[in-house]
Amino acid sequence: MSELISGNAVIGQSGGPTAVINESLVGVVQGLRAAGAGLPGNPIRKVLGMHHGVRGLTEGKFHDLTDIPSERLEILARTPSAGLGSTRDKPNHAYCERILEACREHNIRYFFYIGGNDSSDTCRIVNELANEIKYELRCFHIPKTVDNDLVENDHTPGFPSAARFVAKACMADFLDNISLPGIKINVVMGRHAGFLTAASALARREEGYDRLNDGPQLIYLPEIAFKTERFIEDVARIFDETGRCHIVVSEGIQDAEGTPIGATLIENAQTDAHGNVQLSGSGALGDQLANLLKENMTPAGGTPPRVRADTFGYVQRCFPDQSRIDQHEARGVGRYAARLAMSGDMDGSVSIKRMNEPGSGQPYAIRYERVELRAVAAKTRHMPEAFIEGHCDVSQAFLDYCRPLVGALPLYERLD
Repeated sequence: MSELISGNAVIGQSGGPTAVINESLVGVVQGLRAAGAGLPGNPIRKVLGMHHGVRGLTEGKFHDLTDIPSERLEILARTPSAGLGSTRDKPNHAYCERILEACREHNIRYFFYIGGNDSSDTCRIVNELANEIKYELRCFHIPKTVDNDLVENDHTPGFPSAARFVAKACMADFLDNISLPGIKINVVMGRHAGFLTAASALARREEGYDRLNDGPQLIYLPEIAFKTERFIEDVARIFDETGRCHIVVSEGIQDAEGTPIGATLIENAQTDAHGNVQLSGSGALGDQLANLLKENMTPAGGTPPRVRADTFGYVQRCFPDQSRIDQHEARGVGRYAARLAMSGDMDGSVSIKRMNEPGSGQPYAIRYERVELRAVAAKTRHMPEAFIEGHCDVSQAFLDYCRPLVGALPLYERLD
């Protein structure tokens, strides 16, 4: 083991906040303090938190976490949202040079960044720049994303809790739908990966599942080309038979050419800093799909069907009903990153690996591993084919995969 470098540690949070991202923050702080960080003679002198991610780092804005009371840390860990403040900045090479310069200015030698794809790429670039100028800086990416789209991971902290919200919201929404029938569309986060949308299938009864009488009846993922004519036919078939239809759609559904449906249906759509059509902060996709159904399912001379749409939006990220597995593992990835930092000359991304195959009858168990930053950085994971059934449903394999992560869900009585 190499001798530990003398200097400060810094921790940042990036991208969309989650219900458990503060668990990871606390995990790093606890892991470093357990190793003596901040005590006389320890090579890690201070544990600092970036104020709003790398933007705060470059501006010299920090929270000193070295001596924050353990009681406050435990409450912070259970608090949804990014306690340090987050950022959507997507650093390029020049920005990362500024990050590295700020690290040198503040004698930062241990760099921990909690986030998704872009955050892992930031870690990679900063790490490579530091190596080029021979500045000793140990960089660790800690996984976080409700989209569950990081490669090298069975799942990512933040996803199980968001999936739990989606499942419970769709469960309640379907009960509403059978109470007062009509067509209901729910739009769920997931620009490129359908994991969170797929979690809506957990709203169905586990025993005695009947597609016509358990919702959602139709689930549309970005991994499967969306065809508007087929969508109308799907809904009309179920509506004609039951007088209602419950639908969940990923915000990122796209056509066979890869063009987002939102971009084709939403007039004068706003775009974000990266040129992407704004989806999560808008109800436009749901409204346009609702209008599409009304226009095509209204009988000649008749009245249109009752169609409503909701966009779950930001509420699904930080809802304070965390999955217990999610809480435990989010803390665990932070502690593991701290352990890696204290074990010698290495960098990397923390990865969650499942030890037993879902549906095998073996208990759920995971382990943490270090993987190279380059293996994760700026890459996107999609729903595997084995998790998808047809063009508008998910498979039993996905349900077996997701149930242990989400935890026990309520049981409701029905008189149908």
